[in-house]
Amino acid sequence: MGLPGAGKTTLAELLVPKLCAVWFNADAVRQEINRDLGFSSEDRLEHSRRMGKMCKFASKYGTWSIADFVCPTDEARAAFNADYVIWVDRIKEGRFEDTNKMFEPPKNADLILREGTPQQWLYKCMNLLNEERWDNQAPTALLIGRYQPFHKGHKTLVEEAIDRVGQCCIALRDVGGTDDSNPYNFHKVRREIKAACPEFGEKLKIIEIPNITDVFYGRGVGYNIEMLELDKGIQEISATKIRAGEIDQDGNKLDKDGNKIEDQPESNKNTGGQNPFTGDGLQV
Repeated sequence: MGLPGAGKTTLAELLVPKLCAVWFNADAVRQEINRDLGFSSEDRLEHSRRMGKMCKFASKYGTWSIADFVCPTDEARAAFNADYVIWVDRIKEGRFEDTNKMFEPPKNADLILREGTPQQWLYKCMNLLNEERWDNQAPTALLIGRYQPFHKGHKTLVEEAIDRVGQCCIALRDVGGTDDSNPYNFHKVRREIKAACPEFGEKLKIIEIPNITDVFYGRGVGYNIEMLELDKGIQEISATKIRAGEIDQDGNKLDKDGNKIEDQPESNKNTGGQNPFTGDGLQV
C-alpha cells in the first residue's frame, strides 16, 4: 500500500514471481470488475472490501495473494483485512489531491519501505515472509557440490529441495584453488549463493565440508538419495561454460565480448509478463 507513484506496482512485479502469487492491481480491478465504484470515501471502502475478498478467495488453498493499491484510510485497511501490510512510503504527496488529503499513515504496518532499490525492497519483504527460522531437528535436504560458480541450475535444485523437504543445507566442498576448475573459495561462493537466493531466507543454510569425493552408507537408515531431474534447458547450464565465458549464470549465450546474444533457446526465454489477476492476502 502507499500513495500513487510510491512504487507499489514495481514491488508487486518483483514479488509475484518469487511467491508464485496471484496479483490484484487496484487500477486493473477497477477497470475490469469494480466499474461501478468511484473515489468517494464510501466507494473506496467498498473497493477495499472487495479486493480483500478476492485475495481471500484466491488464497483459499494456500496460494499467496498480492494486492497493490492505495488503501488510504484505517477503515479501508480494516475492510481489506490483510495478513501482512507493506507500506511503500517513499513520497509525501501523490498525483491526486483528494487522495493526499484523506490518506492516513498506517499505524501497524508489518514493513515500511522508505529507501533503497526495488531489489532491496524485495529482499526485505522476503525476509519478512520467511520469518520461520532454521530448525536443526526438522527434515532437511542436503546438496553437496563445488558450485564454481553458482548458477541458475543450482538455484533450481535448491528451490526444488526446499519445496519438497522444507529446508535445505548446501555443503560446499573445500576445493577452492586446487585447480583451474575450482578458482573460488568458500567465502566467495557462499556470498554468491546468498545474493542469488534471498527469497529462501532462513530455510537455506550453507556450510563448508572437506573435499568429499565418495559417499557411502550401510544398511538402510532413513536417508533418501535421489537425483533431481530438471528440464533440459536448465540441465544444459554448465559452470565450465560460465568460467569459459560462453554463457552467463542464467544460461544465456555470450559473444566474445561477454555481451548476451539475443537468440536464446526457448527454454531460457521469459515466458511472458505476469497477469494482474493471476495467491494469504498480502497488501503492498
